[in-house]
Amino acid sequence: MPVRWHLQTPCSSVFDTARSKPSPHSTPHGRPGPHFLDTEALLDLSLTLIAELIVLGLCSGFLAGLLGIGGGMLMVPFLTIILTARAFPDVYTVKMAVATSLATICFTSLSSVRAHHRRGAVLWPVARTLAPGILLGSFAGSMVAAALPSRIVGHLFAAFVAFAATQMLLDRKPKASRVLPGAMGIFGAGNAIGALSALVGAGGAFVSVPFMTWCNVKIHNAVATSSALGFPIALAGSLGYLLAGWDLPQMPPGAIGYLFWPGLLAISAASVLTAPLGARLAHSMDIRPLKKVFAVVLYALALYFLLR
Repeated sequence: MPVRWHLQTPCSSVFDTARSKPSPHSTPHGRPGPHFLDTEALLDLSLTLIAELIVLGLCSGFLAGLLGIGGGMLMVPFLTIILTARAFPDVYTVKMAVATSLATICFTSLSSVRAHHRRGAVLWPVARTLAPGILLGSFAGSMVAAALPSRIVGHLFAAFVAFAATQMLLDRKPKASRVLPGAMGIFGAGNAIGALSALVGAGGAFVSVPFMTWCNVKIHNAVATSSALGFPIALAGSLGYLLAGWDLPQMPPGAIGYLFWPGLLAISAASVLTAPLGARLAHSMDIRPLKKVFAVVLYALALYFLLR
């Protein structure tokens, strides 16, 4: 029988001691903490994964600009698929996709707001009055989503996508039937807009634009003002998802709480490049047939979340 020798040296004893120490990414209770500083694990993130994230950002940005929709409707389902294919823990994938999609709005909303502001279309007094309720609602919504089972979060997203698809097919606009409410009404509306947006990883336009149009705000002003609300929604919601997932066990490398930062950076950088191209193309063609086709795709994505 061959004899295995172990050479005992001063260095080997130091290494053995180092290996026996708790991981720098462990919490005081012995559970693994955030892995965003785990450089060895981050190196295992393949170039294929990064390429997939960049392609997702390019496509979602282009379609958001072309069809005037939130990029989250594509980002959340396909990011869920990408993370699931990489064997990320199933209990976290949907929430990570929603949180990461929401965080990208911190970057993508800035260029959109700048463009609308140059045209003088943003109603800043309306945005300022809605912002406090939105900040509170978005933070609370993200904490609620983090506490819910992953399956329920997926079903909520499916309902949101199906609602958006139906709006695209019917193309119905709310009728202006009243004026903006008082301070308490605006605060309550902001709470609802923020909470719903954080639950599904969206920028809030699917609620805020119909609300403002219903309150007799012109559609182009409503769209522009909604783009200004995307940043506080994303900021407060991302903070909530970060804090809620900070100390969870078995989080994959690259995760800061529920935020998957390689995806956040790759998708944000790519979508900022293609969104203006899509918007430019939208002015030179009839996009109504495309919206109907995309609505069918959204129904399929909603079905995926209901059945997964």
